[in-house]
Amino acid sequence: MKGLVETLAAYQARDPAARSKLEVFLLYPGVHALIYHRIAHWLFRNKLRFLARAVSQWSRFWTGIEIHPGAEIGQRFVIDHGMGIVIGETAEVGNDVLLYQGVTLGGTGKDKGKRHPTIGNNVMIGSGAKVLGPFTVGEGSRIASNAVVLSEVPENATAVGVPARIVRVGGVKTDFAGEVDQINITDPVQKELQSLLYRMEWLEKYLDKMAAEVTKEDEKEGESNDETV
Repeated sequence: MKGLVETLAAYQARDPAARSKLEVFLLYPGVHALIYHRIAHWLFRNKLRFLARAVSQWSRFWTGIEIHPGAEIGQRFVIDHGMGIVIGETAEVGNDVLLYQGVTLGGTGKDKGKRHPTIGNNVMIGSGAKVLGPFTVGEGSRIASNAVVLSEVPENATAVGVPARIVRVGGVKTDFAGEVDQINITDPVQKELQSLLYRMEWLEKYLDKMAAEVTKEDEKEGESNDETV
């Protein structure tokens, strides 16, 4: 009961729209998903695997949030909005973690045993981010929206991009920071298209120049033939 009250208070602290604990308890799908997970996890640990999966699948249907019964979830876990979140079997999530919609704590398909990430305390993961693999995201770190994290993130760091790179550690910009933030991220496809368009324009100008030179040569030859006649 104490853990639930702390979770409701954490939602109020992180979500300005949360007016009361009763509203959060009754209407927030993240809270419902966590309650279902606590039940499913207990069943899973007590070898009642089928019942555990049945509870987790019902939770997925009801909330749009999929948490495998084997995942370890800490205290005061907050899921804001929550639709589309997936948390794998061997994932470990610390205390005071905040996830936004569309986050995946998944595997790469290459690992055995421990396949999913370990998320430290007080970590925030932005909407649409993917954290894939059996590594650690350090305490106090921030993962930007839509980032794809494939390797370890140190404590108090900020990871941005696809694949993600560390742009801040302890509030200090790293060598890879540049001007990148989670809003103004260069689209690599657009960059490549712009490069192709530039090359096409250059080729068109080059061909026009060559055609003009060929025309001049033809005109010179024609004048030369006329003088000979």
